[in-house]
Amino acid sequence: MTLQRSDFRFFHRLRVRWAEVDMQHIVFNAHYLMYLDTAMGDYWRALALPYQESMVLLGGDMYVKKSTLEYHASARYDDTLHIGLRCARVGNSSMVFEGGIFRGDTLLVSGELLYVFADPTSQTSRPVPDALRQVFAQFEAGQAVTHTAVGKWDDWGNRITPLRRAVFVDEQAISEVLVWDEADASAVHAVVHNVLGQVVASGRMVVEATGVARIGRMATHQMLRGGGLGLLVLRALVQAARQRGDTEVMLHAQCSAEGFYLGEGFARRGEVFVEAGIAHQEMALVLAA
Repeated sequence: MTLQRSDFRFFHRLRVRWAEVDMQHIVFNAHYLMYLDTAMGDYWRALALPYQESMVLLGGDMYVKKSTLEYHASARYDDTLHIGLRCARVGNSSMVFEGGIFRGDTLLVSGELLYVFADPTSQTSRPVPDALRQVFAQFEAGQAVTHTAVGKWDDWGNRITPLRRAVFVDEQAISEVLVWDEADASAVHAVVHNVLGQVVASGRMVVEATGVARIGRMATHQMLRGGGLGLLVLRALVQAARQRGDTEVMLHAQCSAEGFYLGEGFARRGEVFVEAGIAHQEMALVLAA
């Protein structure tokens, strides 16, 4: 069977680099396997599973048993390629992924990757965990692989805390005394969690003034950014503000994230200022009555 683009719902996009072209002026054959492996990293991001942390929770790891490639045509320098990947079947301890490397609608290379789920110390095989089977099936069927919830700090605080620490304290070097405060107890918290129960994105909303809600502490797992998880949090909080009858939502956005909020209808207000050593911009969204 010849693979078609329509056989895949997941694609990773890349452009061929000069270093990947051989003396025949085409992509060296071994690089196509690297392209598939690169796409696999994005596939895990699409599943909302930070790979290393997820494997620890699952009690094993994935090891390549066999890789096969079939060459149909060649890619050349500066071509834009789309790497399709899908989980084709799951056995007792094995998983088979099929890949297609396309230039436009033209299939250049097809491949199959056979993985075995195994104990990371002994590298002896183990049954594929049910949670992993579930997320593969849901994703390939076009179903959601995350769940968004709104609640209180008592509901989610113990799962939000590791994410906040990783993003704000470890990554951005913000003092812990600025990351947690007494407002958490009364705030509305939105979280996105994956099939393993990990909170992979979160944010909170507090009452700023009568009819005005303030969103803050927006955090997404570093490995999963760009997958729309922060958007799920933001929309959940804005919807909670509407349901509460607020007329405005405001926030202090890190300047690097302005575009994210502008895309959701927020507008800049005032001048740029520094907060916790990082440049911020106040932004606001007026809610329809």
